[in-house]
Amino acid sequence: MTERIRARDGQTVALHSTGDGPGIVLVHGGGVTIDVYRRLTAALADRFTVHLYNRRGRADAPPRSEPYTVGQEIDDLATVLENTGARNVIGHSAGGFIALEGARHLPIDRLALYDAAISVDGGMPFAWLEAARAAARDGDIARGLAITTAGINPQMAAARLPLAVRVAIIRAFLQTPIGRMMGDLLPMTLDETALILAHDGPATRWAGVTAEVLLACGADGPPYYADMNEALARALPRARALTIPRSGHDAINRAHPRIVEPLVDFFAAPVTPDLAGHS
Repeated sequence: MTERIRARDGQTVALHSTGDGPGIVLVHGGGVTIDVYRRLTAALADRFTVHLYNRRGRADAPPRSEPYTVGQEIDDLATVLENTGARNVIGHSAGGFIALEGARHLPIDRLALYDAAISVDGGMPFAWLEAARAAARDGDIARGLAITTAGINPQMAAARLPLAVRVAIIRAFLQTPIGRMMGDLLPMTLDETALILAHDGPATRWAGVTAEVLLACGADGPPYYADMNEALARALPRARALTIPRSGHDAINRAHPRIVEPLVDFFAAPVTPDLAGHS
């Protein structure tokens, strides 16, 4: 079911809902649209009503306002929460950053993050960002995306290949549907990355989040997520960290049971006012 709802700035947000049960709002990552979360939505829809919306500048979403700020992202998440009555949120990658920032102010009871792009005390690598932005400004999307993918994924063998080889691989990737989407969205992805960098800080920056938080990451994904999740789990009053084996950054899109089952258990458990403890 698709419903058109009015955002706080008067724009119209397309809300896509499916399933039956308690509501969960999904905040998608950068460089993609909600389309890549179809498997996850289907895996959750027999227990929950899953609400998805494309973030600004993508597919059926309105354009971003300029200058781009995290405030407009939080306002749209607030609009979706208000219209659905949902108090559960999943955030992936840059969507995890938005969801955790939003949880400082919004009525969220449970928040599950997977590879949330949150920089704690310089824990995320950003040295690649300016070169990627320069390439994107010059219209060289293949070069910009090659720099970005290697910068974000230093654990991958491809990240150690010469740049010219990586650019050639990306040129082929850009001919695929997912490649075209990521290429088209690259400038916005880089803007989001710059915003995440601007919000780097100690884990205690988010200590006021009162929601129960599941900080999940993939064991085969970028290694810095596990370290930052542990730091956040110590700082947030009701958080725990979970590393999921044999899972990369996009594993949440693939919706393997080893990812879906912890999410179901987390959202299906009774909400308690007690501290959940730390991992």
